[in-house]
Amino acid sequence: MIFKSVLDSRPYAQPELTGEQWGELAPRQIRLDELSTIKNTLDLHELLASDSTYFGDLFARVVRYQGQLYLETGLHRAVRAALQGRTSIHARIYEIKD
Repeated sequence: MIFKSVLDSRPYAQPELTGEQWGELAPRQIRLDELSTIKNTLDLHELLASDSTYFGDLFARVVRYQGQLYLETGLHRAVRAALQGRTSIHARIYEIKD
């Protein structure tokens, strides 16, 4: 199994962080099997969007909510890493406090 779980929506409110605020969070390495995805499909339009990681942040964005890690953005990076046999990715983590 690549991910801890695959969801079709987020169990928390969408974070209202700007790109700059995400950029202030230091990236760290996260194991793929600790992540739950909030998307169950990889959309080519999203992958090629002008704000994709090619043009923007090089790191995935992860939300920690109630002790669980959710992959907010970067599904294409995580899948690519898994296909290359890697078990982790670098991500910025934002914690939502209850």
